[in-house]
Amino acid sequence: MTQKAYPVYGEITGPIVMIGFGSIGRGTLPLIERHFKFDKSRMVVIDPRNDEAELLAQHGIKHIQAHVTKDNYKTLLKPLLTEGQGQGFCVNLSVDTGSVDLMKLCRKLDVLYIDTVVEPWLGFYFDKNMKNADRTNYALRETLRQEKAKNPGGTTAVSTCGANPGMVSWFVKQALVNLANETGLKFEEPAADDREGWAKLMKKLGVKGVHIAERDTQRAKNPKPLNVFWNTWSVEGFISEGLQPAELGWGTHENWMPKNAKKHKKGCKAAIYLEQPGANTRVRTWCPTPGPQYGFLVTHNESISIADYYTVRDKDGEVTYRPTCHYAYHPANDAVLSLHEMFGNGGNAQPVLHVLDEHELVDGVDELGVLLYGHEKNAYWYGSRLSLDETREIAPYQNATGLQVTSAVLAGMVWAIENPKAGIVEADEVDYKRCLEVQMPYLGPVEGHYTDWTPLDGRPGLFPEDIDTKDPWQFKNVLVR
Repeated sequence: MTQKAYPVYGEITGPIVMIGFGSIGRGTLPLIERHFKFDKSRMVVIDPRNDEAELLAQHGIKHIQAHVTKDNYKTLLKPLLTEGQGQGFCVNLSVDTGSVDLMKLCRKLDVLYIDTVVEPWLGFYFDKNMKNADRTNYALRETLRQEKAKNPGGTTAVSTCGANPGMVSWFVKQALVNLANETGLKFEEPAADDREGWAKLMKKLGVKGVHIAERDTQRAKNPKPLNVFWNTWSVEGFISEGLQPAELGWGTHENWMPKNAKKHKKGCKAAIYLEQPGANTRVRTWCPTPGPQYGFLVTHNESISIADYYTVRDKDGEVTYRPTCHYAYHPANDAVLSLHEMFGNGGNAQPVLHVLDEHELVDGVDELGVLLYGHEKNAYWYGSRLSLDETREIAPYQNATGLQVTSAVLAGMVWAIENPKAGIVEADEVDYKRCLEVQMPYLGPVEGHYTDWTPLDGRPGLFPEDIDTKDPWQFKNVLVR
């Protein structure tokens, strides 16, 4: 790609306020510069740290060194978002900032908004006085759904639009279309906003569930020392979600539930949670390069939103179909080791938290896709196999993991500008074709792979196991107990 080859997707006519400038903020900035027309003098980055001040100065971007808090967000953001003429855009890529409150403020000011997670204010993730049910992503998502129901329509706010949650919801739709075509199903592709049509298509195809199946093989040049937590993306973000309860969308085909599983009494009721941390909960899954692998059942918004989106109900509102859906994440080896050390120390994080950047890594791929299972062709993985080497060639300031996220933020921003009055939307509800069209140049090889693997392969081995041999795709067989 030469500089002239980058398409300009639209104009941001007002100010741009980016909250947070960690690994994802750094990687998103050059994509905004490439693909939008905007007034650089009206862009500001708010971040409490000052370690990227030089980089921001090189790009001519103003930096405000501050925490966005529950007490100051209105007084801090309102003047910045409303400065001058045009429609502003708030790009929230931070941790410990209340997404729903920020979204409400932006929509009140007619400012477009995007984030990558329904983030709570500081203290939520580690509050020992809260019930585990209230610390779930389900509970956070319900606050978003309540706000959407209370204030429908209006200025667009795109919720949870990174790689996952975000891009993977677009992959699910493309995977369904591919599966329908390749199994010879006669069907008409549902419209972008036809939730019911998409749900019926998934049901018709016989999909029992979806793993967000990821393997990160990126390797650091040097071995990880003790007492540091290394990761290829936000360590704070990973630890926060990793210490939340494991959560999964709960499918109608399931006939067994773990003893420590809990259902929700209110809301959409599409998910359950386990009384144990997600980053210490293992599941069996499959990715193209390693084949069968263990992953961590870390809670993510898409586990709930996908299960909810593809729910089919009868005329009386009773659920007749819902897929099981959960994350099955094998992070980079250094991150696995970091988790092992952290949980060995009672879940207390190491004193040093560090994101490995593109200069500290030597090679590897982030293989992130969706594994649709239980249908007539058994299982189908569809996703991005982006390498570190290709990432270095196509975009600055990020590794392969980061680019899958930042390019999804770009796609969500493009969709928001083209649909400025869509109200509050999740990634499942936007036009997947348009978003993938924007994102594809940054995803490396995007491929579909069938496999005959099931969670029963090789089992039982040398030891007796309580498994369900009648249905390989029961969660009972997926969960490592």
